[in-house]
Amino acid sequence: MATPNLNKITDTHSHILPGIDDGAKTLTDGADIVRELAEQGVTNIIATPHYVNETIYSSPYSENKKLLKELQKHLAKEGIKVKIYLGNEIYIDPAIPDLIKHHKVTPLAGSKYLLVEFPLDNEYPNYEDYFRVLINQGYKVVLAHPERYTIIQKDYQIAKDLRDLGVLFQCNYGSIVGKYGKRAKKLVKKFAKDKMIFIFGSDMHRARGEYLIDKAVKKLSKYYSPAELKTLLQTNPSKIFTF
Repeated sequence: MATPNLNKITDTHSHILPGIDDGAKTLTDGADIVRELAEQGVTNIIATPHYVNETIYSSPYSENKKLLKELQKHLAKEGIKVKIYLGNEIYIDPAIPDLIKHHKVTPLAGSKYLLVEFPLDNEYPNYEDYFRVLINQGYKVVLAHPERYTIIQKDYQIAKDLRDLGVLFQCNYGSIVGKYGKRAKKLVKKFAKDKMIFIFGSDMHRARGEYLIDKAVKKLSKYYSPAELKTLLQTNPSKIFTF
């Protein structure tokens, strides 16, 4: 099956802002990640630094804007032409509405789409209630890399329940090529078969010379038609910017 032309891809999940989470440490590191993504056909990137309330990973929106401007200047000097927008990967927390209100965190590219993460190996109590509050406030909740969470790996019904609640799934390109282990690979394939995925992201924390997007898309072409792949890679991400 033919695959779509790999250009004009929007990366909806990345850790390219320097020195504020477990991603890029310096401006050069951030630029190296952006360069690698650009080489894979990415033209737009949403920077999504971790925000874990009341921890060291809690750089506010104002600081992130400053870092983004510095990174953009660095990219211009390097001749790297990629548009970058701000967001956060927000650790699930009942305080999320207040964090948005007080400009601690921001939705993806200033839209109504919120990228939220679970603990990898534990269930967070009352998460459905917190998601319901956000959805009732008009937000589109996007769950970051659901294929990596132990609770969903063990119980697929949780994924179905979240989908029925209105939660959207952002999966990682690396999952389908085995970067996060066999269980994540198996689950993302099942998501693909069941058409559960809204968008993909690189979740890149550092440049490694790993050209995962093209490899991932070849794998995904087993489960999606070219038109469906275009929707995943281009159409659905574009909804974030037109909301």
